[in-house]
Amino acid sequence: MENRELTCIGCPNGCLLSVTIENGEVISVSGNTCPKGDIYARKEVVNPTRIVTSTVKVTGSDKSRVSVKTKSDIPKDKIFAVMDEINKSCVNAPVSIGDVIIKNIAGTGSDIIATARAEKV
Repeated sequence: MENRELTCIGCPNGCLLSVTIENGEVISVSGNTCPKGDIYARKEVVNPTRIVTSTVKVTGSDKSRVSVKTKSDIPKDKIFAVMDEINKSCVNAPVSIGDVIIKNIAGTGSDIIATARAEKV
């Protein structure tokens, strides 16, 4: 049996969570003051995921880069592959919020979407 302590990021409370794991399965979660803590802890110790935010180069705009993010959370171990693809990418203006910049980034099933506008010049 293994015990792990985590700080919850599910809401602003930042609860200190205690997770008991046995044979790769979560047996119990304690310390959470809302249901989000239980969900976060179970996911974090078995299959941690993250939303990735970054920027992509833009051509034909007064902006040199536009902010982007993954549409959904991705496996934590894919972050470097995702960033490698983002860093190699360039998009032509105009760009609108919500535009898909890269489909199925690094085979994660999540798209990279724009979170800002870049007008064409």
